Amino acid sequence: MVWLVLGIVLWALVHAFPSLAPAGRAELVARLGAGPYKGLFALAAVAAVVVMVIGWRAAVPVPVYAPPAGGRELAGVVMLVAFVLFPTARLPSNIRHWVRHPQLTAVALWAAAHLIANGDSRSVLLFGALGLWALIEMVLINRRDGAWQRPGPLPLAAEIKPLAAGVILFAVFLALHPYLFGVAPFGG
Repeated sequence: MVWLVLGIVLWALVHAFPSLAPAGRAELVARLGAGPYKGLFALAAVAAVVVMVIGWRAAVPVPVYAPPAGGRELAGVVMLVAFVLFPTARLPSNIRHWVRHPQLTAVALWAAAHLIANGDSRSVLLFGALGLWALIEMVLINRRDGAWQRPGPLPLAAEIKPLAAGVILFAVFLALHPYLFGVAPFGG
């Protein structure tokens, strides 16, 4: 599980850097330029994911708790909500009037859904850590950015794009989940 822990730590450090060291981030952007900084950030995030995947596959799962009956189905509903929230971070939506951090909220829901459906040691480590990371990141961003300025209301039609994107992404990930992650979400 060492590789899994290293991947999680790398992910957390890469993503916490802009919130914990805004001056350091600004200095890197000034020195490298915005594009190269974003590229370096993305490369570090992808490296963290690769290390987590290697760690996940190498870890031998040990039962920690029995998931509740109907946990996979409940996880599916929570995941659909998470997939709708995720693109809301980049698309105009009234959801952003109610949820300050839609993408991080989606990650926290993703983690919770997987903890509902899985009770093994590597799941508890990965999803528990990333769910906790998302919650901590929200606190750090709130501290860095100050009071939330809620966006104004939008026409109801603004909900179509994030809703459609979320449902399509959910369906694609549901279909590809067994091939990407080796697990059929609903045991099929």
